[in-house]
Amino acid sequence: MARILIVDDDAAFRGSLAETVSDLGHDVLEAGSTAAGLKLLAAHAVDAAIVDLRMPDEDGLAFLQRAPSIAAIPCIMLTAYASGDNTIEAIRLGAFDHLTKPVPRAALVETLERALRQGASAPAAVSPAMEERNQLVGESEAMRQVFKQIGRAATSDATVLVLGETGTGKELVARALHRNGARAARPFVAVNCAAIPAELIESELFGHVKGAFSGATSPRLGRFQEADGGTLFLDEIGDMELATQAKILRVLQERELTPVGGNQSVRVDVRVIAATHRDLQHEITQGRFREDLWYRLQVLTIMVPALRERPGDILTIAEHFLRQLGGDAPKRISPAAARLLLQHAWPGNVRELRNTMERAAVMSHGLCIEAEDIGLSARPPASAASAPAIDWDGPLAAALAEVERVMIERALQGAAGNRAEAARRLGISRQQLYRRLEEAGKSHD
Repeated sequence: MARILIVDDDAAFRGSLAETVSDLGHDVLEAGSTAAGLKLLAAHAVDAAIVDLRMPDEDGLAFLQRAPSIAAIPCIMLTAYASGDNTIEAIRLGAFDHLTKPVPRAALVETLERALRQGASAPAAVSPAMEERNQLVGESEAMRQVFKQIGRAATSDATVLVLGETGTGKELVARALHRNGARAARPFVAVNCAAIPAELIESELFGHVKGAFSGATSPRLGRFQEADGGTLFLDEIGDMELATQAKILRVLQERELTPVGGNQSVRVDVRVIAATHRDLQHEITQGRFREDLWYRLQVLTIMVPALRERPGDILTIAEHFLRQLGGDAPKRISPAAARLLLQHAWPGNVRELRNTMERAAVMSHGLCIEAEDIGLSARPPASAASAPAIDWDGPLAAALAEVERVMIERALQGAAGNRAEAARRLGISRQQLYRRLEEAGKSHD
């Protein structure tokens, strides 16, 4: 039997949680505020805590910041207002997990059992506020998993490989890792490896000495040295030539580089985050990417889902862009325009959606974005033959549930019935997949 501390200012909800935890055979301590929770934590040996994010005195993040000085325990954060910001921050500060209210009983039980088995996460320093324009946006389970991965990876200095299709927001993930890490006050330098000619890439990355080549009339620092003490983001590293890959590998291994034309090594202290839309394992088999570099890069890996894989985020992201564009008076999206956005396949992912909303904001005449302002065809995606049969005039929740059902079916088919692999493709845990299948089964009984 374990002792669980529950901190939530909503007495009814707190009582419901306490009943669930008690049914599992655990002892329960209850507090209605952060201050009261910290007092109980100081006075009693506690095995885990379940803490609400929003409370009237101090929020749950304050509990996380102050609790480690009293006792190292796994802490499960709850919120009815989930966002990428608070998920990343909670995980960074040492939260074991971050769940959204209302919390299904099965999800709470499964998370609490894992917390009691695995113990607490290590605490970390408070991060700066995220910049609005560079903010990752999404409320889907797939994106919540990304936020949690960012929160955990930000506490480390390890190399991170960010994977995903073009336009999914891989650089935003890299910026979030930097902004929430110990190097936040130091430079963040981004390099698009695919945009630099092969003959210039080494000078760009490693710098050069005077006279190294024709036109090198003065020495120049490379991007690695510009990022010294901070983070270097190597975007589209899968497009880099093999000779340069070998030199990148040396920098990662030795933490030193030699400028083009020079003979003196230079020490650098840089965290490297790399990204690519390519399948690097396939590139390795084709002899286009070094296997030893791949092993160095994928110490930690974050997969950013395509927009079509998280349709529930489409309108959320579209409204986010409109707020950026409209300031204090953002435009609204009409129901007809929303249907077009939900029907579109988004091959260009979030980048395409941003461009679409910028165009719509310019083309619209009133305070509302209409269907004709969107500039998208009303036809469904190319895969319409297997697309979900959605009532576009019906409730949004029903439409999203149907999309989720079809995506799960496709993932299971693509994984030949292997549920673990299907869950990986969907960006959710096996337990979450089992729960969704169970719920779907009950709804058809």
